[in-house]
Amino acid sequence: MTALILALIAGAVVGLTLGALGGGGSVLAVPALIYLLGFTPAAATTASLIIVTATSLTALYAHARAGRVRWKAGAAFAAAGILPAAAAGAASTHLPQAVLTLAFAATAILAAVHMLRPTDTARPGSGDLRPGKAAGAGAGLGTLTGLLGVGGGFLAVPALVTVLAFDMEAAIGTSLLVITANSLASLATRSGAAVSLDWTLIGPFIATAILGAWDGKRMAAKVSGPRLQRIFAMALLAVALFMLADAMT
Repeated sequence: MTALILALIAGAVVGLTLGALGGGGSVLAVPALIYLLGFTPAAATTASLIIVTATSLTALYAHARAGRVRWKAGAAFAAAGILPAAAAGAASTHLPQAVLTLAFAATAILAAVHMLRPTDTARPGSGDLRPGKAAGAGAGLGTLTGLLGVGGGFLAVPALVTVLAFDMEAAIGTSLLVITANSLASLATRSGAAVSLDWTLIGPFIATAILGAWDGKRMAAKVSGPRLQRIFAMALLAVALFMLADAMT
C-alpha cells in the first residue's frame, strides 16, 4: 500500500474522530505519521498540529451551525492555554525524539484509561465559568498541545463536562474551539524550527480529515457519546502501548 493511500485512510480516521468526539484526532495522527508515513517524532508533532488545526476549524463550523458551541466560556478556557501552548511548543524543539515519543505514549495511555472509566455527568447544562478551575485546566491543555503536538480535545471534553458542567454535545463542540486556539499558538512558535515536512502526504491527509470531520459530526448525532468514547479509548490504548513498547526497545 502506497504512502499516499495510507495518508488518505489515516486522514479519514482522524477526521471522523475529531468530528464525532470533539478530540482524539491528534493522538491518532501522530502515530500514523510516524509509523505509517515515516515522519520523525518532531516532524509528526508539527504536521499533526497543522492537520488538527485545519480539521478542527471545519468541525467547529459544523458544530457551531448546530448551536453546540459555547463561545464565551470556550474562549476563556482557550485563552488560558495560549501562552503555555506557545512556550511548550518552543521547548519541544529542543527535546530528544525518544523523550517526545515516550511522553506521547504515556499521555495517550492515561487518556485512554480516563476515557474508559465512568464519569460523573450528573450536572450538565449550565456552562457557567469557574475561573480558577477553568484557567488551570486550560493552561494544562495548552501545555500538552505545545509539547506533544496534540490538540488536547480528548482531555478538553471531560474537563468541560466536569469543570464547566457542559452537556456532552456542547462540550464536544466547544472543545474544537479550544483545540484550534491551542494548536495555532503552538504552531506559531514552531514556525522557525528546522523541521522538514512532506506536503505531498500532509495535503491529502488534511483533505480526507476535513471530509471525515463532517461525517463524524453526523455520526455523533446517531451513536451515543459514551459508546463512541469507549471504542476510541480501546483503539487509543492499543496504539499507545505499541508506541511505548517500540520506544523502549
